[in-house]
Amino acid sequence: MGVSQVLVAIGWAAGFILVAKVIHRHASVLRRLFVPSSVVAGLLALLLGPQVLGTLAEARGWDVPWLAGGLLPEAVLEAWSALPGLLINVVFAALFLGKTIPPLKDIVKVAGPQVALGQSLAWGQYVVGILLAIAVLQPVFGMDPVAGALIEIGLEGGHGTAAALESTFEEFDFAEGTDLALGLATIGLVAGVLAGLAIINWAVATGRISREDLEPGSRPEGEEAEALGEFDEREPVDDGREDIAIDQLSVHIGLVALAIGLGWLLQRALVGLESLTWARDGGFEVFRHIPLFPLAMIGGLALQVALGRLGDSGPHVDRGLINRLSGVSLDLVIVTALGTISLAVLGANIWPLALLAVAGLAWSIRAFLLLAPRIVPDHPYQRGLADFGQSTGMTVTGLLLVRMVDPDNRTRAMEGFGYKQLLFEPFVGGGVFTAISVPLIAQLGPWAVLGITGTFLAVSLSVGLLVFGPKES
Repeated sequence: MGVSQVLVAIGWAAGFILVAKVIHRHASVLRRLFVPSSVVAGLLALLLGPQVLGTLAEARGWDVPWLAGGLLPEAVLEAWSALPGLLINVVFAALFLGKTIPPLKDIVKVAGPQVALGQSLAWGQYVVGILLAIAVLQPVFGMDPVAGALIEIGLEGGHGTAAALESTFEEFDFAEGTDLALGLATIGLVAGVLAGLAIINWAVATGRISREDLEPGSRPEGEEAEALGEFDEREPVDDGREDIAIDQLSVHIGLVALAIGLGWLLQRALVGLESLTWARDGGFEVFRHIPLFPLAMIGGLALQVALGRLGDSGPHVDRGLINRLSGVSLDLVIVTALGTISLAVLGANIWPLALLAVAGLAWSIRAFLLLAPRIVPDHPYQRGLADFGQSTGMTVTGLLLVRMVDPDNRTRAMEGFGYKQLLFEPFVGGGVFTAISVPLIAQLGPWAVLGITGTFLAVSLSVGLLVFGPKES
């Protein structure tokens, strides 16, 4: 694949994003459902590609040569199929760059209950998914047991994680897993918003959320409104140390590349350690199947800790600029992944997809309603809605729901959720366990992984209920 082919493919994706932005501005229903423009662009590309427009033109006998395969050239689709697995590394490497890494005790103090709630929702998705695979998907539909990981990958992980694991699914002869996970992520995006709005209205009607909390007030003087998706918003600071001969965008691209490089070195070290120890004689392998993106996230976290210790002697990291790099990459991941999703695979697995979606969403909704008031000691619904939104596929969905019920951040839900990510994302929702869940089920079997995830669920619930839950006076 040539460089020109990749650049043309990115240009096509950017064009669809521009068109989607116009559609988004004039379609109020999309704004009310908080559907991102990148998702609209991906679905638009799918409709105008060979699977919909091309098939329709062939079926109707339209004598228009350039519509035979849809509007998208084959070379563009070829490049799009490879881009998600590459660009997702940028997204995960940038997660912690430019963020203040507080001491562990501060994280636990502020965000401990939300860590316990978020972990419970995530591990429960594995338990529900694996049980569904054992009881229904494998015996009834003949699906591979690794389908038990799809709920957590698609709902908790979202579009980016689903696209990033394409090579892992193919390695274990479950290529349809990528399309099913992307389908789950899309369903979860819309269903999560609708369910969240229903929960908010129910909580207000029953007095669980005060109507006064819904009214935005005035922020303290000098406090800037927090941007959605940002938990540690920092404006660019001119501290006089920047080298005017080097564009700051180049410096930040270098930092992201360094984080990915650290993740790659960690990956090589883990694979080498495994080959010299328990996998030496053909034993069980885990690290060889871990994709790069969760380790790039750990590389970014390690780099940020190192930069924090350097203080003023290190390069200034502008979190806003890091967000722009990450945002562009994630938009391209979503557009290219949705634009190449296989409708034939979804159609052939429509009932398993429906069962996975219903089971995953039912768990997230029911578990949130039961656990939030028993784990989060104060303002459980306001603080827990961010975790619920994340468990249905999009972090920004949860943040938008929180902004509805707590527009002035009186409950510190935004701060708690931001701290919670430091103890959440390295493991699930696109973390290391998410990355190895498919290899674990394939090599250890679903019952063994059910035991592992069930144990983690029990620990998360015990910590949440016994340590952080509301105490009787």
